[in-house]
Amino acid sequence: MTKQHYEPKFVEKLFDKMSSSYSRMNYITSFGFSERWRKQCVNEIEIGKAKVIVDLLTGMGECWKFIDEKANKNAKIIGIDFSTEMIKRAQKNTEKYKNRNIELLKENVFKNSIKDNSVDTVISGFGLKTFNNEQLTELTNEINRMLKPNGNFSLIDVSIPKNRVLRIFYTFYLKYVIPILGKLFLGNVETYKMLGIYTSEFNNSRNVERIFKKHNFEIEYVEYFYGCASGIKGVKKE
Repeated sequence: MTKQHYEPKFVEKLFDKMSSSYSRMNYITSFGFSERWRKQCVNEIEIGKAKVIVDLLTGMGECWKFIDEKANKNAKIIGIDFSTEMIKRAQKNTEKYKNRNIELLKENVFKNSIKDNSVDTVISGFGLKTFNNEQLTELTNEINRMLKPNGNFSLIDVSIPKNRVLRIFYTFYLKYVIPILGKLFLGNVETYKMLGIYTSEFNNSRNVERIFKKHNFEIEYVEYFYGCASGIKGVKKE
């Protein structure tokens, strides 16, 4: 991986290209587990009393239905994403939640307009792998900045499982099968090949845990389905 692959403009263009098929590909490449993992990510923390919930790297708003199931009916959801095409699709998705106050921000997560100490809960599904260590530190600072004291968060991404058999199979799938699926959906092998590269480099959320522990959070590491996905959940200390 080069530094260029983590540049916001590179990642933005990548997700713009994938937007038309990303939902299907995410479901297929995770063998249908992506939906379950999003739900588990949201269910890891208590959000019933939250007034403002931020969905970082919201994509097309795939986490909203699980947030909507648990959140107070008056809670506001703020979705942030810098991909123009993803935000367009998220905007269409808001039509499914006409009774829910949803605000979309087409902004870089590191330069967002959310006020300090104004958010009760932060959720993020499947965006961690596109950040390097420096960016993960910035992400930690941003979550710390926007959360109220005692505010909570839950973050998740796909991971390389520890189990040897699963790992061999999963690595093969990432390197060879996903690019073929990318060719079928987009006529482009390289675009979806990048997801496999990001995942291999990311490995799991242990590094995310390590970086977040340096800040003002109580952190817990979480694994899903034998380590095929992993994440962290936590609370901002007073």
